[in-house]
Amino acid sequence: MVFDWAVPLVAAPMAGGASTPELVAAVNGAGGLGFLAAGYRSAGAMGRQVARVRELTDRPIGVNLFVPGPPAAPGAVAAYRERLLPEALRRGVELPAAIPPDRDDWDAKLDALLHDPVDWASYTFGLPEPAEAAAVRAAGIRQLGTVTSPEEARAATALGLDALVVQGPEAGGHRATHRAEDEPGTLPLLELLAAVREVSPLPLVAAGGLGDGAAIAAALAAGAAGAQLGTAYLRTDESGASAAHRRALVELDATTVTRAFTGRPARGLRNAFTERHEGHAPAAYPEVHHLTQPLRAAASRAEDLTAMHLWAGTAHREAREGRAADVTRELWREALRRG
Repeated sequence: MVFDWAVPLVAAPMAGGASTPELVAAVNGAGGLGFLAAGYRSAGAMGRQVARVRELTDRPIGVNLFVPGPPAAPGAVAAYRERLLPEALRRGVELPAAIPPDRDDWDAKLDALLHDPVDWASYTFGLPEPAEAAAVRAAGIRQLGTVTSPEEARAATALGLDALVVQGPEAGGHRATHRAEDEPGTLPLLELLAAVREVSPLPLVAAGGLGDGAAIAAALAAGAAGAQLGTAYLRTDESGASAAHRRALVELDATTVTRAFTGRPARGLRNAFTERHEGHAPAAYPEVHHLTQPLRAAASRAEDLTAMHLWAGTAHREAREGRAADVTRELWREALRRG
C-alpha cells in the first residue's frame, strides 16, 4: 500500500502561513495525511516546522516543495511595476526596483530532507531533476508529483515518483503548472482524473473544489485513491489563515484565476485588485510575487478585502469551522454515506 492512512484525505500544503504544524497533526490524528508547506520558507524554517509536527504526531507526514524555474525577463516585470506605482503611493509602500533570482532555498531544502527524511515529499510547479529524485528515493522518502495535465503526468511517471496529485481547475491557490508561462487547463477534475489515468498507472490523489462528502465520494468513484483538501480547512481552528481571509470565504461570492498577485495563475476570491490588474501581470514567477509583496502586506494589515490575495477554491462557501480533526471525520462520514 502506497499510502498508510486510515482515512484517504490529505491536508493540502498551503504556502504563506495557512498550513500549520497543528493543522497537519490534527488531520493526521483523524487518520488522514498532513502536508507542511515549505514554499516561501527557508530550509531552517522548514526544519523547525517539521520538528514541531513531530512533537504533535507520530504518524507519517509530508513536506511540499516549490520547484524553481528559470528567471523571467525583467522588462515585463518593470512595466507591471510602473502600473502598480499608484497603488503603492496610495498605500504608502515602496515596490522593489530590482528583484534578485530566487530558487526558494531549493538546494538547502533538499539537503535538509536527505539528512532528516520525512515520509513524503511532494513537488509543485515542476519536477526535480532525475538525480535529485533518485537521491530523495534513496533516502526512503516517497514522492508525489502535482500535475495539471496528462503531459505533466507522463513526465512525473517517467521520473519514477510514487503517486500523483491531480489538480483540477477548481482548486484554490496556485495552479501547479510545470512552467509559469503555461495557461492551465480547464478540464474539470473528474474528467482530468480520467485523462491522467489513461497515461499513468500511479495512484492518484484528487485535488480541487472538494468541499463536502459528495464531492470526495465522486472523486474516489472516479478512480482517485484519496482526496486533497485545502480551502476546506481554512476556517478550522488550526488553520493559519487570517481573520479577514476567513471572513472573506463566506462574504465574497466569486473566485477567479489571476496572475495579478504573483505572476502565476492562482484561484482566489475576485476583488477590485484582480479586476484592475488581471491581464496586465506578466507570466513572471516569483518576480511578481516579490513585486506585489508590499502591497499585499499593506492590504492584509488593513484587512482590506478589496486588495488582499484571498486564495480560495470554488467550494469556498463550504469551508467549515471547528477542529480540523472533527472536520476531517465529518467529511469522511459524509463521503462514506455517498459512496
